Amino acid sequence: MIKVKLKCFSQVKYALGTGEVILEIEIGATTTELEEMVRDRADGRLDGVGLSVAINQQYVKGDVVLHDGDEVVLIPPVQGG
Repeated sequence: MIKVKLKCFSQVKYALGTGEVILEIEIGATTTELEEMVRDRADGRLDGVGLSVAINQQYVKGDVVLHDGDEVVLIPPVQGG
């Protein structure tokens, strides 16, 4: 198992009820698997919300393998108001 830090903003923070979570995931887990885990924890509050992904302050595209100590941010669309 490895640990990653998930930083939560906007809709993700609201859906999970926290601004930061340390998650234990399997070695070789990917950003797609992490997003699925987060969506499961959100109990439908992120349904239909597109999320961009950043790892260690760099945007990534596609399915990327996560490593121990990575900081992951799931970024919802910008909201105005």
